[in-house]
Amino acid sequence: MDIKKVEKFIASCRKEKNMTQKELAELIGVTDKSISKWERASIYQIAH
Repeated sequence: MDIKKVEKFIASCRKEKNMTQKELAELIGVTDKSISKWERASIYQIAH
């Protein structure tokens, strides 16, 4: 699966529900930092 599509999908679904990264993180049992990393995955792919 294309990582760019995944990060956009996560961010757009979260924003569509008017949720913060922290709210989504609490809902699915991860940290808000994890959500942030998932939404910015391509930055890490390009950097490495």
